[in-house]
Amino acid sequence: MDMFCFQCEQAAKGVGCETVGVCGKTPDAAALQDLIVHQLKGIGFLAHEARKQDKCNENVDKFVLEALFSTVTNVNFDAERLADIVRTGVKVREEAKGLAGKEKPDWPETTRFEPAATIDEMVGQGAAVGVLSDHENEDIRSLRQLLLYGLKGMAAYADHAYILGKTDETVFAFFHEALAALNKADPTVDELVALNMKCGEVNVRTMEILDEAHTTRFGHPEPVKVKTGLLAGPAIVVSGHDLLDLEQLLKQAEGTGVKIYTHGEMLPAHGYPGLRKYGHLAGHFGTAWQNQQKEFENVPAAFLFTTNCIQRPRSTYEDRVFTTGLVAWPGLTHIQGQDYSAVIAKAKELGGVPQDSIVGELMTGFGRNAVLNVADKVVEAVKAGAIKHFFLVGGCDGAKPGRNYYTEFAEKTPKDTVVLTLACGKFRLNHLEMGDIGGIPRLLDVGQCNDAYSAIKIAGALAEAFDCDVNELPLSLVLSWYEQKAVVILLSLLSMGIKGIRLGPSLPAFITPNILNFLVENFDIKPIKSPEEDLAAMLG
Repeated sequence: MDMFCFQCEQAAKGVGCETVGVCGKTPDAAALQDLIVHQLKGIGFLAHEARKQDKCNENVDKFVLEALFSTVTNVNFDAERLADIVRTGVKVREEAKGLAGKEKPDWPETTRFEPAATIDEMVGQGAAVGVLSDHENEDIRSLRQLLLYGLKGMAAYADHAYILGKTDETVFAFFHEALAALNKADPTVDELVALNMKCGEVNVRTMEILDEAHTTRFGHPEPVKVKTGLLAGPAIVVSGHDLLDLEQLLKQAEGTGVKIYTHGEMLPAHGYPGLRKYGHLAGHFGTAWQNQQKEFENVPAAFLFTTNCIQRPRSTYEDRVFTTGLVAWPGLTHIQGQDYSAVIAKAKELGGVPQDSIVGELMTGFGRNAVLNVADKVVEAVKAGAIKHFFLVGGCDGAKPGRNYYTEFAEKTPKDTVVLTLACGKFRLNHLEMGDIGGIPRLLDVGQCNDAYSAIKIAGALAEAFDCDVNELPLSLVLSWYEQKAVVILLSLLSMGIKGIRLGPSLPAFITPNILNFLVENFDIKPIKSPEEDLAAMLG
């Protein structure tokens, strides 16, 4: 095989991608990402040793976040830039080694790893330390990969918080502790289970500081109707998740006549007062990330990707696609330092959208503050029997068949139930007209995957109001997963003791039958069946 990767839900044949990634990742990019992980194990070990001596370094902390985030699905496909991360990692390792002190004989090989001189040679190094070399015991490998993918997902959330000035020492410390543990030759199942649960716990804190970062900078989200489609004139469509990038673009585009539109997971940005105040934030274009090739075709707009979500651009529009932050695709223009003048210039050069093409409206902005402000009405409605059940239906969207389940599930929910949704999985159902219950909308868009903390707080507030455990609430979780951010959200829910989660559209390829049995026995995780069967079981 040319490569092996099974970190996302698209894994070929439900097993793993062996010739090229379904996401578009080449064998070279896959090998270099594996090499980055190998290198990070050494850096993490050294940083963990340094922390035992109360020594730390912000440059080391930041590098670990960014390097892990760069290996998340649909972020960095550029072999040149991935190789640069490895080269930078050598300097960072030396910084960490200086903090850790005199080398000891039992330090792992990863602390001494030296990358080859050329990219081709680095690819060979990466191929030698890939997933299948991780451990001969498949169950141990499964738990190690689960932990690694949890770290990758948490790195994305921590990086979003970091660039907005919010950090937590316990978060950085756990990254290094977990990476150091991945060097251990023969960990026990119990040790790895404990680390996975701790990853979930630390991610709850990570989500909390990210929530604080967003709400401090942009205000608490408020419910808002967002026009979908494009208005006449020059346009920039912004995809991904990064609200700071969007804010900087909005500031730079003021007075230029260029209208800014969100795409995919950027839809919830309209709920933030600090972003909605810009009059040229004109609406939302398109649906979820996997439809971009079809939706961007022949659209005279510039496209900016801020985080993971990019697909191979078609030749018909690749000349107007830009990347920023950690996103990269070979041959595309990358924006450094949040100077978006080139993107604005391209939007003008294209001449703009010839006429208005508004196709509808979507509601968003039901973050924790908005929902908890009417919590008394919600509790009253439950006590009066007007609301019988809550469903959280959301997560990552994707292209694999079977995801229509989530649309059908929402359509079939009884009219005396409320559906909360979040992340790009919302695009399977946020177009539905579901009405309201006594003025409370039956469909509430909580936000991005970055806003999962809001859903946790809402569930916690309901449990407090009814003086019960979350598992005793009339609440069912029906989640779709795609990549590693969804993995760490799942670990967070499990670490909180939440049981009975339904997961789909397929189960992770990196979970072995034995580990799946463990999750079923301890957390009652269930694969989705049919909407009718699952609804009957949840409401039974």
